[in-house]
Amino acid sequence: MNKRERVRVLFVCMGNICRSPTAQGVFAKRVIEEGLSHLIEIDSAGTHAYHVGEPPDVRARETAQRRGIDLSRQRARRARAEDFERFDYVLAMDEANHRALSALCPPGFEERLHLLMDYAPELGQREVPDPYYGGSNGFEAVFDMVDAASRGLLEAIRREHLTRA
Repeated sequence: MNKRERVRVLFVCMGNICRSPTAQGVFAKRVIEEGLSHLIEIDSAGTHAYHVGEPPDVRARETAQRRGIDLSRQRARRARAEDFERFDYVLAMDEANHRALSALCPPGFEERLHLLMDYAPELGQREVPDPYYGGSNGFEAVFDMVDAASRGLLEAIRREHLTRA
């Protein structure tokens, strides 16, 4: 990974209206609380263009709002090959999106692609389930999962990027 002034993190799901905007909001709150927003840049995207330009799903926004996070300014966009050059971490929510991102990834940038849940091994889950077709309980579960993974991700970023002199 290249040493930069800022560490850049991209969260990716299918449509960029449920899981990845939630992860972006949760991680951004944690980064702000730790006083690291000047060192870490955060964004989200989708592997499909179903919802480009749309705000996050109302259920995702409501779940986040109940937990003190405002997702209303986010707008869905599609992941691009250039994202692998720009972001240090490209974090897929599940295996299907990981495969789609692998196909998009330019040669030499594969080490930047991970599953988000790799940063929360204590939960014993590899994927963040898509809550889109379920009820609001699914959005609560997604929030809890990405919150746990955000803690692990921030620890990894501190270890790999922020403790170096």
